[in-house]
Amino acid sequence: MELNEIIEFQASPQMIASIMAIGIPKTFAEGDVILNEDAYIRSIPIVTSGSIRVMRSEGDEKEILLYYIKAGESCIMSFLGGIHNDTSKVKAIAEEETDILFIPVSKVKELIKEYPEWLDYIFRLYHQRFEELLEVVNAVAFKKMDERLLLFLEKKAEISNSKLLSVTHEQLAAELGTARVVVSRLLKQMEAEGLVKLGRNKIALL
Repeated sequence: MELNEIIEFQASPQMIASIMAIGIPKTFAEGDVILNEDAYIRSIPIVTSGSIRVMRSEGDEKEILLYYIKAGESCIMSFLGGIHNDTSKVKAIAEEETDILFIPVSKVKELIKEYPEWLDYIFRLYHQRFEELLEVVNAVAFKKMDERLLLFLEKKAEISNSKLLSVTHEQLAAELGTARVVVSRLLKQMEAEGLVKLGRNKIALL
C-alpha cells in the first residue's frame, strides 16, 4: 500500500517522495521489541502495515499499555525524544507482523522546515496520543478492573480487526498492570455472563 493512502492527512506528492527517499524500511515479527526504554532514539517510525503497542514498565514484571500505533501513524514520544536527543521513556513492541519506515532524526527538522503538512501531522498525532493517555489515566483511576479488561479486549479486537484474540492471561495481566489470577477470575466471570468464550491461549469476544 502506498504511503499517501494510509497517512491520515493531506500530504503533497513532494513530501511523500521525500519521506520515501530518506526512510529506511524494516519488518518486525509479532512480539519483536522495536524500541526499549532508556534507549537513544535515532529515528522516527511510521507504521506502513501492522501495529505496535507502546508500553510503560516498572521493574521486570509490571507493565501497562499506553496506546497502539496503527498503519499511517507514528510515535509522538519517539518524535519528541529524537529531536531533543533524549532517551525513550517507553517500550514499543510489534503487536503483529509490522512494516515500519524509519525516518532518521537528522532529517526530521528538515521535513518540518520544508513541508508544513508534516508539522500538522505531528500535531494531530500529539492530540490523539494525549487523548489516549487521558483515557488510560481515567481507566486506572476510576474504572474497576472488569471494566478495564473488557475495554482492553475490545481495543485489541479493533486493532487486529478480529474478535478472536490470541493472547494469554499472563500477557493481559502484564499489559493491564495487574495479577494473572485476577485476569483469570474476571475472564471466567465474563464467560459466565456470555461476554467472551475462552479457549487455549485464545479469547473470543461475543
